[in-house]
Amino acid sequence: MRYSQDHKAQTHQRIIKEASVRFRRDGIGATGLQPLMKALGLTHGGFYSHFKSKDELVEKALQAAGDEVDVVCAELFAQDRPLEAFIDAYLSQWHQTSPHEGCPLPTMSSELGMRGQPSPTSDAVLNARLRQIQDTLESDDAAERSIVIMSTLVGALLLARSVENAELARQILDVTRESLKQAQG
Repeated sequence: MRYSQDHKAQTHQRIIKEASVRFRRDGIGATGLQPLMKALGLTHGGFYSHFKSKDELVEKALQAAGDEVDVVCAELFAQDRPLEAFIDAYLSQWHQTSPHEGCPLPTMSSELGMRGQPSPTSDAVLNARLRQIQDTLESDDAAERSIVIMSTLVGALLLARSVENAELARQILDVTRESLKQAQG
């Protein structure tokens, strides 16, 4: 049976969406193509009619995740105290326990870096956040400070997700959140 181009495009988007969730939740290496396709009711062989490689899917899934986060961040950075709103959301318990819906940087960037496969899409996602942070800062060193803030946010979230002790995870988020907000004045 032959499918329409629209059907193929919809299937392509379904694969990207599911991969985006799984890569953020489970990691790139732990997400196999066969289980991914099976979860969508598709065959493993069908993957290659949509993508040349897993690496191509990683880039597209990272872009999709970045697009989702862009929408949320646009709302946060439109608030009265945008940087504070962003810090609160980034270091929230929800973000800690919902990696499949949150920023892809803590999960995917560390894995891409360890694999020696830097990603231009990861650069784009990071640069979007850095620009938003920088735009809220009123100082000559705003570019440098935005890097410190974003690095601190990603690191704190990664640590909070990695510890078994829920109290320690909460403390990592709370202490980092308050420290960053105090540093901004």
